[in-house]
Amino acid sequence: MKAFLVPTLVAGLTVAPAASARDLQPVLGEWYGSLNAGVSLPLVFHLKADGSVGVDSPAQGAKDLPGAFTLSGKAVTVTLTKPAAVFEGQLSPDGASLAGQWKQNGAALPLVLTRKAPAALNRPQTPRPPFPYRSQEVAYVNPVSKLQLAGTLTLPQGPGPFPAALLITGSGPQDRDETILGHKPFAVLADALTRKGVAVLRVDDRGVGGSQAGKPTDTSADFATDVEAGVAFLRGRPDIDPARVGLIGHSEGGLIAPLVAAKDPKIAFVVLMAGPGVDGETLILSQGRAIALASGAPAAKVDESEARNRLAFDAVRTAPDDATALARLDALLQKPGAPTDATTVAQVRSLATPWWRYFLASKPADALSQVKAPILAVGGSKDLQVPASENLAAIRAATAGNPDATVRELPGLNHLFQTTKTGLPTEYSTIEETIAPSALDLIVDWTATHAKAR
Repeated sequence: MKAFLVPTLVAGLTVAPAASARDLQPVLGEWYGSLNAGVSLPLVFHLKADGSVGVDSPAQGAKDLPGAFTLSGKAVTVTLTKPAAVFEGQLSPDGASLAGQWKQNGAALPLVLTRKAPAALNRPQTPRPPFPYRSQEVAYVNPVSKLQLAGTLTLPQGPGPFPAALLITGSGPQDRDETILGHKPFAVLADALTRKGVAVLRVDDRGVGGSQAGKPTDTSADFATDVEAGVAFLRGRPDIDPARVGLIGHSEGGLIAPLVAAKDPKIAFVVLMAGPGVDGETLILSQGRAIALASGAPAAKVDESEARNRLAFDAVRTAPDDATALARLDALLQKPGAPTDATTVAQVRSLATPWWRYFLASKPADALSQVKAPILAVGGSKDLQVPASENLAAIRAATAGNPDATVRELPGLNHLFQTTKTGLPTEYSTIEETIAPSALDLIVDWTATHAKAR
């Protein structure tokens, strides 16, 4: 799994051979389950009489993904092609459950589907109309990648020109609301900011929603060009004040925002929400240790795992290309004592990609030290994905020369800025709060103040 946020696990399904409705009758209808992939991902399978399937992944904004299924005796098989994945389940004797495995990229995760629909998620902070501001669907082209990007621009009432904030999502394909587990943190943030007089642009990532797909070789540096295109789009609008356009980045977005602001001295302000301050390799090692210890893993086992991870990260970080990185990882996997289970082997080999090589070698302090705009950096004290103490300390040191840099650790909040008990990603879905009021008020008030005309 990439750092920060959960990657998409569900994609288009293949079409299976046709079967009669009578043959398929025992499994027709709706099936519900949750896939544990670091966080709990609810899934809904709609098995239809014509042998077709519609699959929903509500937490990822995916609905009615098309496909088909086969039933042989008590065995149900759903085959996916992009990415390559298979669900293989067995129907229970009473016909009430399908228990099996979700197989993808060499990994196998248990998945149990039942007929019982889960209780509807309560997300009380999600904004609902009517709104005291205007909302526009917008699109523009990144001149570097030639990709069209789509998003939503919210504008305060009146003619403007208004100050504006561009929101930058975390890692993995995210929609414009940064939807995760039913939460829509960017919709909540955009609503609060626009009510304070700040226009907000939030954008679908490459390959999500209305934005065109990029390449497998894309890195954070490529995503930074999408942000630059968004800034240019905002500055070109008559209802936006070009001198008052700023950036708000969450997680990996907090790495990307300083990259853009360091190159563009006209950026008016920068907000980092759980943004990294230490180098990429150190961050991922700290993340792994923090989550493992909070999950109850013995310290000795955590030390052992960290030592193995460090060898793999070093091999990837210093590799000149993907092929070399993969060869080095395969050599490590051949050593005595190396993990042999398919899940771990697949996770290790997945590090040999441009995104991972770029991220592991990244040094956020380099860009942070060059940003001249006012900066607000916030992190939750119980954030286990970007541990606040070490990352905020690194940000504070890197921005020491900036006369308007505010660094705040917020007590009791996790990586999503929810009020939390453990900080574990598995808790995200169980919390009804999307963003704690203490965090939301701080970010909105600071942004509104710094977005005023200078």
